[in-house]
Amino acid sequence: MTDSFDPRALAAKLRGLRQAAKQEPTSAFSLPADLNQAMATQDALKAEEGITSNAWKVTASPEGQPVTAPLHPYAEAVSGATIAWYPGLKFETEIAVRFGRDLPYRKGAPYSRAEVLEAISTAHLGAELLVSAVRESGAVSFLLFLADRLGNSGYVLGPSIAKSFIDTAASTPLKVTQRSKTIYDGLAKHPKGDVVTWLVDYANDPLRPEDSLKSGTLVTTGTLSGAVELTEPGEIDIRFGDSARLTFSVV
Repeated sequence: MTDSFDPRALAAKLRGLRQAAKQEPTSAFSLPADLNQAMATQDALKAEEGITSNAWKVTASPEGQPVTAPLHPYAEAVSGATIAWYPGLKFETEIAVRFGRDLPYRKGAPYSRAEVLEAISTAHLGAELLVSAVRESGAVSFLLFLADRLGNSGYVLGPSIAKSFIDTAASTPLKVTQRSKTIYDGLAKHPKGDVVTWLVDYANDPLRPEDSLKSGTLVTTGTLSGAVELTEPGEIDIRFGDSARLTFSVV
């Protein structure tokens, strides 16, 4: 680690750009040199933004290292959710899961997929909004993108759905409209095929914090619709399968 890197200064710059709805190229930033510096910056950004919700996204670095970032602002659609629109804002339909019991890291035998599913109490339809302060997002520096909360700029938790959808998502019809214009229509499709691949990898990651994956924690598991740019504000309507529906406003 370099002595000159200041995670708080980078976090302040990222927050300022987010507040101003602006982006700068990767070359304009002081870059984290490793995962520790990236996460120190993310923690400082979380503190700057006053994030308190226990809701997270999980994915993997290009090298396969499991990583997370807090979801903020976080809203539940039953309360008439609205998320701010910014130029370049992207949208993803996702499945989120809430843990019903603690899943502490354990040495020795890794958690199986079935054991991780057993610790999940409920599954939900959800929507993630994304726009990074970094113009190239993670294409040049994934560590900088990780520091910027993996580009998250909002999350809407929708209705509970059967846990069986975790296994059958890839064969489930998904249709998304914005202001009656169709922006996705087809079968749900996750980048890893299995929606909990990244979550199982994270559960077995010796680097994860001791207080992670506690009872009550909400984790969103990755896109089912790809990342679709929203070129204008307007109501989003998601229909997943025969009955699950999530509606919210981007304003």
